Amino acid sequence: MSGRLPGALADLRILEVSDESGQHCGKLLADMGADVLLVEPPTGHPARRVGPFVDDVPGPDRSLFFWHYNTSKRSITLDLRTADGREIFRRLAERADVVLETCRPGYLPSLGLGYEQLRERNPRLIYCSLTPFGQDGPWHPYLTTDLVHLALGGQMASSGYDDVPGAPPIAPTGGNAWHIGSHYAAIGIMGAVVARDRLGTGQYIDASIHEACAGTTEMAVPFYIYTGSVVKRQTGRHAMLYTTPPWQFRCKDGKYVNALLLFIDLVRWQNLVSWLDNAGMAEDLTEDIYLIPEVQQERIFHIVEVVGRFIAAHNADEIYHGGQQRNLPWTPVRAVEDLVEDPQLTEDRGFFARVEHPEIGRTVTYIGAPYKFSATPWRIQRRPPLLGEHNREIYEGELHLPHDRVVSLAEAGVV
Repeated sequence: MSGRLPGALADLRILEVSDESGQHCGKLLADMGADVLLVEPPTGHPARRVGPFVDDVPGPDRSLFFWHYNTSKRSITLDLRTADGREIFRRLAERADVVLETCRPGYLPSLGLGYEQLRERNPRLIYCSLTPFGQDGPWHPYLTTDLVHLALGGQMASSGYDDVPGAPPIAPTGGNAWHIGSHYAAIGIMGAVVARDRLGTGQYIDASIHEACAGTTEMAVPFYIYTGSVVKRQTGRHAMLYTTPPWQFRCKDGKYVNALLLFIDLVRWQNLVSWLDNAGMAEDLTEDIYLIPEVQQERIFHIVEVVGRFIAAHNADEIYHGGQQRNLPWTPVRAVEDLVEDPQLTEDRGFFARVEHPEIGRTVTYIGAPYKFSATPWRIQRRPPLLGEHNREIYEGELHLPHDRVVSLAEAGVV
């Protein structure tokens, strides 16, 4: 890392007291340069117990799930239920810019570690509580899961299939609600940092995962508010008030492509028809009446059938590249193995990050950044931390606790 500029958030110290719902927020900030201290109980963050594990051997430092969400962070262990643990946390908060926590509403204040209590020592502190339903309201104490949020937030109602009779709503897996909440929390934290630069004081952020999910249902909520209508679930495309044509087509090689035909202008329409006609598969689409946009919309289902037959006679790469050459927004439906071997990501953009794990003697490939900074580069600063890896660095090096004191705290289960 020598010779490289620090990340965009290199001047921020963040204390993270999170579970699975908020760890992605900490990762977003850490990979942009913030010094994120993951405050774990001595038994370890719950994500450390989630598989799969390296070589299928379970262990607190071998969870791939934990690895993904905790790059660039440092780890300290601390039992906040103890008086010594709470006092150490207060000392850490004195020098922190941000506290990110996902505890149940009221829990940290009951320990004397709430915003109002910590700001007495650090008026510039930004304190973000990311919780399922916020700090108040009748739902604020409710328990939840990622699946619960996708159901309550509206995502599931708009996701599913229209070509299977009676198909139920479905939800994606992989912590989508946690990602949504974490993204909004990160945005809120950065907004508060900007405000602190102007006003000189920190503030409290009450971030609700439920509200973050409810705000990302696209047109479903506005349609209902303004028209009283409910959007329909549709296979592989947006839910809509009315049935739209399918845009996923199976190709000759068994792969699928997305071939969007809405909103095509006259030039692109003529390019498409010429392409089909050269293959002898344009059928009646060469007729001049199809040059009228209104006719195209009236006969869109017929057009889709014709295009679908053409696509079925060709391989996915032919359709994908042929469509792009004709300025059509057509793409293949990629599987994971396609992504990790994609030259656009691996060679041209350098998307994937290689990170050394010296304790296991390997270099591991991680997902990279969706953005590039010209002056303050994004990078994974370090591999995910081992449990309590930075205890001595923080407790002895920064807080100047005597070594014997740290040892006794460890023996007492405080750190």
